[in-house]
Amino acid sequence: MEKIILFAPLIGAILCGFGWRFLGEKAALWTTTGLVFLAMLFSWVVFLGFDGVTRQVEIFRWIESGSMVADWAIRVDRLTAIMLVVVTTVSAFVHLYSFGYMDHDPEWREGEVYKPRFFAYLSFFTFTMLALVTADNIVQLFFGWEGVGVASYLLIGFYYRKPSANAAAIKAFVVNRVGDFGFLLGIFALFFLVDSVNFDDIFAAAPTIAQTDLTFLNGTWNAANVVGVLLFIGAMGKSAQLLLHTWLPDAMEGPTPVSALIHAATMVTAGVFLMSRMSPILEFAPDAQTMIVVVGAATAFFAATVGLVQNDIKRVIAYSTCSQLGYMFVAVGVGVYSAAMFHLFTHAFFKALLFLGAGSVIHAMHHEQDMRRYGGLKDKIPYTFWAMLIGTLAITGVGIPLTHIGFAGFLSKDAIIESAWGGGATWAFWTLVFAAAMTSFYSWRLMFLTFWGTPRGDKHTHEHAHESSRTMLIPLGVLSLGAVVAGMVWFSGFFGSQDQVNRFYGIPSPEIAAVDGMPEHALPGQGALYMAPDNDVMAQAKAAPKWVKSAPFLAMLLGLGIAYMFYIGAPGLPERTARSFRPLYLFLLNKWYFDELFDAIFVRPAKSIGRALWKGGDGSVIDGAVNGVSMGIVPFFTRVAGRLQSGYLYHYAFAMVIGIALLITWMMLTGGAE
Repeated sequence: MEKIILFAPLIGAILCGFGWRFLGEKAALWTTTGLVFLAMLFSWVVFLGFDGVTRQVEIFRWIESGSMVADWAIRVDRLTAIMLVVVTTVSAFVHLYSFGYMDHDPEWREGEVYKPRFFAYLSFFTFTMLALVTADNIVQLFFGWEGVGVASYLLIGFYYRKPSANAAAIKAFVVNRVGDFGFLLGIFALFFLVDSVNFDDIFAAAPTIAQTDLTFLNGTWNAANVVGVLLFIGAMGKSAQLLLHTWLPDAMEGPTPVSALIHAATMVTAGVFLMSRMSPILEFAPDAQTMIVVVGAATAFFAATVGLVQNDIKRVIAYSTCSQLGYMFVAVGVGVYSAAMFHLFTHAFFKALLFLGAGSVIHAMHHEQDMRRYGGLKDKIPYTFWAMLIGTLAITGVGIPLTHIGFAGFLSKDAIIESAWGGGATWAFWTLVFAAAMTSFYSWRLMFLTFWGTPRGDKHTHEHAHESSRTMLIPLGVLSLGAVVAGMVWFSGFFGSQDQVNRFYGIPSPEIAAVDGMPEHALPGQGALYMAPDNDVMAQAKAAPKWVKSAPFLAMLLGLGIAYMFYIGAPGLPERTARSFRPLYLFLLNKWYFDELFDAIFVRPAKSIGRALWKGGDGSVIDGAVNGVSMGIVPFFTRVAGRLQSGYLYHYAFAMVIGIALLITWMMLTGGAE
C-alpha cells in the first residue's frame, strides 16, 4: 500500500507528460488525477489505521559507498502518516480543481498543449513531496527536498512567456539554494559525527552528539547546536522564514492551483516537517531552539504587518502563509512538536481552501486580482463566498474560548500560543497574540473588500461575474469540511492529555522507553512528536491562566472590529489613515524594503562582479590573449613561412646546403663527430 502511495503520482506524471498523445488529452488528465486520488485514499487508510509501531518498507539498495549505506525505504510512523494525508488530500483536490480553472486559462495559446504539461508537473511535485516525507534516511529526504525545488520551479514558471513568472521561478530556486547549502552542511556534519545517514542511527546517537564539540572558525561549538542551526537554515529557505522569505510572495506568479498546492499546504511546510523529524537532535540543542523561536516569532510578526496593506488577493494569502509558518516554528522551538504538526495539519485545509476560493474569485472576475476592484460579490458567487467565509473563520481562530469547540485554526493556533507561554518565551507569546490580531484584520479586510460593499472596478466585469464550475466547487466543499471539523476531531491526539498524545503517536511509557542519557520524551526511533508525561512545556501550556488561553480570541475580535470599522463602517477611513501615516504605509506596502535591500547588498554587487569578470577577465584578458595570438603572432609566422615557399629550385637547394652546414657544425661542437 505504501509503495502505491509513493509511486502512483510518479506513474501519473509519466503517463500524462509523455503518454498523453497515445491516451488522449482528457484520458491522460483523468488518469493522473485518479492515481493521486488513489494515493489519497490509501494515505487516509494508513493515517486512520496506524497502530503506533514505526516500521520501514524497503524498496531497493540506493547508495553504498564506503561506510555510507542508504537504502530507499519508506518510513511509516505517525509523522509520516500526517504528512501523507496532508500532501495527497490537497494534491488530489487541486488536480480536480484544475480541470475547471485551467479551462479558462488566460495564458493559453491556440495549438499549445499546456494541460498535460501542467497536470504532469502537479503529479511530479506530489511524488517528490511524498519522497521527502516518507524518507527513512536524511539523504533520501534531501532527494525529495531538491525534487520539490525542481517541481516548484517548473510550476511557478509555468507561464514561461511572462517575464515576471520566469523571474519568480528563478528567484525561488536561487533563494532556496541558499538555505539548501546550510542543509547540506548539516547532513555532512551528521555523517561525520554518526558515520550513518539513517534516522534510527542518528536518533540513537543524539546523546553522544550532545556531548561532542566541533572546532572551527577559531571556536569550539557544541555539535548538537551546530547541526540544529544548519538544518534550520535549510528549513528557513523552504518554509520562507524571515531573511529567506522573499521568494514566497513572488511565487504567486504561478497558476492559482499551484499556490494552493505548493505555497499553502505542502512544500512550505517541509521545513516544519524536517525540524520535527530531527527533534531528537533539537532536544539537545537549546541554542538552536532559541534561534528557531526568535526567527519564527519575527516571521509571524513581519508577514502579518505586510499583509495588512497588500491589495493583490493572492499576495495577502501568501503573506498569511508566511506568518502561519512562523507560528509553527515557535512551537518547534519551545519543544512542543505536536502543536506544530497540529497547526500544519489544520492549516493545510483552511489555507488551501482560501487559495482555491481566491482562484474562484479571480476566475469570476476575469482574472482580476486587485481587491480594490472587487466588492459586492457575495450574491454573485455565493458558494465561493461561504467557502472563503469558513476559511476566514478558521484562520482567524473563531471558537468558544476555554473549550475545545471551534474552527480548525482556533484550536491549533491557540495550542501554539499557549505553548509559547508554557515554554517561558513570554515575548514570543505577546508577539504571536499581536500577529493574531493582525491576521484577523487582514483576513476580514479581504472578505469585506471582496464580498461586501458596492461593486468597484470594471462594471462589465461585475455584471458578468458568475459562480465557478462544479469541478472547482467540490474541492471547496471538501476542504471547508476539514476547516470546520479537523481541529475538533483530532485535538486530543495532537494536544490532548499526555496519555492521549502518547497513544496517538504510539509512544511507549517512559519506564519502558527510558534511554541512558536521553530525555524520556526524546525516544530514538520515534523521530518526533514524542510527548512524555514529564514534558514541562506542554504541562505549563495546559495550566496557563484563563487570560492566556483567551488572549488569541480577544485579539481576533480586536482585528475583526477594526476591519469592520475601516471597510464597512467608514469606508473612507483606510485612505485617510494611509495618508496620515504615509511613511509607515509605504514601508509596509514595500514589504519592509527587503527586496530593495537584498538587491543593493547581494544582487547588484554580484552582477557587477560578473560584469567585471566578463568584460575585464573574459573579454580583455582571455579573448585579448587569444585574439592577440590569432591576429598577431600567427599571421607573422604565416607570412615568414609563405616567403620561404618561393617555388624556385635553387632556393630549396640553398636551404638544404645551409641545413647540412648547420648540422655538421652542431655535431662538431657537441663531439658527435668523434
